Amino acid sequence: MSNEPNSNATTPEFASPACFMHEVDPGYMGLSASNDRPTDTAKWRAAERQRLIAERLALSQDERQSASGLIAKGLDQLVPDVSGKAISLYWPFRGEPDLREWMADVTPRGGTCLLPLVAGKGQPLVFRAWKAGDKLERGVWNIPYPAEGPEIIPDIVIAPLVGFDPAFYRLGYGGGYYDRTLAAHPGTPLVIGVGYQQQAIATIHPQAHDIPMQAIVTEREIRTGASPSG
Repeated sequence: MSNEPNSNATTPEFASPACFMHEVDPGYMGLSASNDRPTDTAKWRAAERQRLIAERLALSQDERQSASGLIAKGLDQLVPDVSGKAISLYWPFRGEPDLREWMADVTPRGGTCLLPLVAGKGQPLVFRAWKAGDKLERGVWNIPYPAEGPEIIPDIVIAPLVGFDPAFYRLGYGGGYYDRTLAAHPGTPLVIGVGYQQQAIATIHPQAHDIPMQAIVTEREIRTGASPSG
């Protein structure tokens, strides 16, 4: 199909989606090894992250597919009209909810679908427009990203979760790019976390740099918090 990645494409040094930064050495990202967090919190987060990812991978393909469909329906309820909006999504990895059908439908509904990639060392993510049929290339860890397309600032960021808590804080993969990108955003996008209900935890032990989401969608519920301002 025309939207399949080009297997012969050259892998750029920095191209990568937002959600795989746990694989990168902290020094590569301009962060200290502890990410400026207390050692005990960093260790707890690393262990909790490993546990939650293992539980997510233990779900069967049928379970993940069913949950992904319900999450997509939840997104339709939360964002019923995507027309005129630039929406950042992601390519699924390590058992994350697969929202590629929902993603491909953004453009026919009048919105602009974006995929994130790393522009350079220690820099916030950039978001490049993509629609079904556009050429994809493979970046770090063989994850597709748009080979071409304009860079656009998103109105809505839909981010996969490793874990989440009642205060709408997101436990990610440990690289810090999510918070770094939102902190550098010139506006205030609507940030929606997506994941499985089993990823709910009592607290992520948020630090000063952590930025809460405005909503969370799982296969069982839609949680909404404070609306973004500014």
